[in-house]
Amino acid sequence: MRILLVEDDVQTALLIEEGLAPSCRVMHVATGAEAIHAGHSLTFDIAILDRMLPDMDGLTVLDDWRGADIRMPVLVLTALGTVADRVSGLEGGADDYLVKPFAMDELLARVGALKRRSLRDEPPTHYRVGDLSLDLLLRRVRRGNRDVHLQPREFDLLVQLMRNAGEPVTRKMFLATVWGIHFDPNTNIVDSHISRLRSKLRQRGCDAIETLQGVGYRLRVDA
Repeated sequence: MRILLVEDDVQTALLIEEGLAPSCRVMHVATGAEAIHAGHSLTFDIAILDRMLPDMDGLTVLDDWRGADIRMPVLVLTALGTVADRVSGLEGGADDYLVKPFAMDELLARVGALKRRSLRDEPPTHYRVGDLSLDLLLRRVRRGNRDVHLQPREFDLLVQLMRNAGEPVTRKMFLATVWGIHFDPNTNIVDSHISRLRSKLRQRGCDAIETLQGVGYRLRVDA
């Protein structure tokens, strides 16, 4: 199991790494900026995220990950133990919350529970919206019984639209998940690729991509 540990206290990080070492590969970073970069550039089974980091609140890191559709389970560690603090962490996208100081056995138990939960909740490999279907394993898109031939970037854009069918997908989300860009490049790269994707779908009689001015795009579920 591959774990991202975000903890600025060296002694706490060493204790956690030693406790996880027999069965896990741990990557340790100490700042929010490093955590954001690691979350975007590598794949982890679970993240253990300290709430109080030297450069930003851990919930800011979590908000960035969730905004970029990074879905790994996240266990938040914190010295802030009030009910309001725990609620804010869970509402911010955390999967579990553990207050410092904690027993290592409890940390290991919670990590194991998150792993079992994530195995049960593996994302699907096939999506269907109306008569539009997408197979992630075969990288195949069909409208009814006819194939829609897409370039890799177009396919990846459609994955994000179908995963979030009926909901807005922002340009920031597309840039992060499809291109790995985590800043505004001040180009129309998203819009130009969406235009080509939309054209190919229209050739198959599907006009389901809706432009949301100033926001991004949405795949209508009623098309």
